[in-house]
Amino acid sequence: MQPLQLSLVIPLKNEAESLPELEAWIRRVCEENQIRYEVILIDDGSNDGSWKVIEQLKQQNPAIKGVKFRRNYGKSAALFTGFKIAQGAIVITMDADLQDSPDEIPGLMQMIHEKGYDLVSGWKKRRHDPPSKTLPSKLFNAVARKISGIHLHDFNCGLKAYQLDVVQSIEVYGDMHRWMPVLAKWAGFTNIGEKVVEHRARKYGSSKFGWERIITGFLDLLSVYFVGKFGKKPMHFFGSLGTLSILLGLAILTWLSASKIIYNQYGIADRPAFFFGILALIIGSQLFLAGFLAELNNRNAYNKDQYLIEKEV
Repeated sequence: MQPLQLSLVIPLKNEAESLPELEAWIRRVCEENQIRYEVILIDDGSNDGSWKVIEQLKQQNPAIKGVKFRRNYGKSAALFTGFKIAQGAIVITMDADLQDSPDEIPGLMQMIHEKGYDLVSGWKKRRHDPPSKTLPSKLFNAVARKISGIHLHDFNCGLKAYQLDVVQSIEVYGDMHRWMPVLAKWAGFTNIGEKVVEHRARKYGSSKFGWERIITGFLDLLSVYFVGKFGKKPMHFFGSLGTLSILLGLAILTWLSASKIIYNQYGIADRPAFFFGILALIIGSQLFLAGFLAELNNRNAYNKDQYLIEKEV
């Protein structure tokens, strides 16, 4: 039997109207290109009958697999669950609202096969969204490029292709699905490409976008950056800040002491600089303590000795 070439992981919530059209579209594209595939549909707490539609589609198409959450856990949880099930050599994620075109599947697979990319991210160069959605997205992407060093135009595009070992090597939690390229880079998968993809206007339902994503998106990006850079060596972060703070405090108190000895100044304890010096010493000590605790926690963590190995002889 021919090995499975493609796993499509599709999170969804309340997309009952879109699913039949999406399944037919995917099936047509894969059959025309002779792709052996599976479609993993993750129902993330829908209440519009989406699961019944998935069960019906399963009867029509044996390539369909479905998972139903008891409640809404979020897109990251849905992707993480789908990644654990995926068996195809290439994994493609897309949204279920028909705004991502399955016609892009062969092109994404070709970039993985021929150019050897670990990950290919879609770029919706021409969007059909209102400014309330496109402007925050541009801001996100500009900050993400600066912090991560990954030169992608659209980090948040749901249409992405991965080699199987990429999705099996990274953990997606919280709302980290927005920063999959960053997670992949910190895991050592640095060959990241980009493909201009079609963005279609929403046909059914309503957008799940909310303004709270602006704040949580930036916080998640900072978390990814911090964990990726200092996850195995937290003392390097806390210890560096603690050293700077202690040196600042010592410099202030040394200057005040020299002023008293050389210039015979009095009332040093009443000067604001004295309190700044003491505060700097206290903060520095607390940062060192935080670093030591983080190191102890990291030493006892279950994954402290888990390192991704690319090859063995």
